[in-house]
Amino acid sequence: MQTRLVDAIAQTIHGAEADRILRSCVHCGFCNATCPTYQLRGDELDGPRGRIYLIKQVLEGEPPSRRTQQHLDRCLTCLNCMTTCPSGVDYRHLVEIGREQVERQVARPWTDRLQRRLLRQILPNRMLFSLLLRTGQALRPLLPGSLRRRIPERHHRGSWPPPSHVRRMLVLQGCVQPALQPDIDAALARLLNRLDISLIPTQGGCCGAIDMHLNAEDAARDRARRNIDAWWPQVTAGIEAILVTASGCGTHVRDYGHLLREDPDYRDKALRVSELTRDPCEILNPEDIRRLAVDGRNRTVAFHPPCSLQHGLKLGGRVEALLRSAGFQLLPVAESHLCCGSAGTYSLLQPDLAAPLRQRKLEHLERDGPQLIATANIGCQTHLQAGTDTPVVHWIKLLDNPGLQGH
Repeated sequence: MQTRLVDAIAQTIHGAEADRILRSCVHCGFCNATCPTYQLRGDELDGPRGRIYLIKQVLEGEPPSRRTQQHLDRCLTCLNCMTTCPSGVDYRHLVEIGREQVERQVARPWTDRLQRRLLRQILPNRMLFSLLLRTGQALRPLLPGSLRRRIPERHHRGSWPPPSHVRRMLVLQGCVQPALQPDIDAALARLLNRLDISLIPTQGGCCGAIDMHLNAEDAARDRARRNIDAWWPQVTAGIEAILVTASGCGTHVRDYGHLLREDPDYRDKALRVSELTRDPCEILNPEDIRRLAVDGRNRTVAFHPPCSLQHGLKLGGRVEALLRSAGFQLLPVAESHLCCGSAGTYSLLQPDLAAPLRQRKLEHLERDGPQLIATANIGCQTHLQAGTDTPVVHWIKLLDNPGLQGH
């Protein structure tokens, strides 16, 4: 694709990166075939190719409009297009650059600004989010069914073995997961303890993905720096890995090296953190499953691979192999490559698109009547559970407790 970026943008590191990405696109349109929003709306500008053209126009000096902003907002950033693209277009970082440019030039309605500000203040604040969630859970029995579904039931952490092994790994606790599902990380700690690995909770907070979802890159960089500072003593002490049980957060933390590439004080540290970041399915293997003696026989499971796991981390098929090794019967699921509509804050900001995506996903997941739906990301888990009575669980909890009933 030929480009003519304006000098003020072309001479920046972001402009140079965008120019390189744009030039790699051959506008073939293969990406539209796997884009969830293009399939729903049938609008070229609500597919990757159309959004790339919109970003190109902005970077070449054409003033963006509110309509431009809306088309970019509708992107799930599911990265399915990157898996499909035969030319290797780095759409993820291009859309981040495009959104940032548009955000500077287009004023949002005050209601939009307020909603985004509240999300950025509440969700990353572990104590505040937990307080609000506990209040909602206390009132849950009094609420109508439609609203009750949107408030998850309370879960308890369970035991967490103290560190006693030579092999040690950190785990990102994050922001919303400790309140919604504190038992996920604890289950991983128990599993790894049986494999002579100690799992140590990190002292950091939100990974910054929520800020990135809401076009607040500077805030996302600040959160990355704070986490690196909190983790660095353990990194220099030789920690083996930084595990992230929410694949959406894992995708973002693994991108810290790119996010802080312009920061001379944090660039090398960020790259090291990115190198150490792992999803648990990269640590566990079928031999470990045999050693753990997990018995999932007579349990039928439909697995939903989050976009962040299969398209962001490129780990498609890894969790499924572990569950099969444990004896679980994995049912076939059509369109497993497509997004469920959660996508960070997307389900809150774009409910009219997120709801039909969830319904379509659940129809495929529940087609053969699974006992459980398993997934690998807290956002997907919560979003899917709000639309079904079939228990939706994290796969780590299944390995820790094969007889898990879900609710």
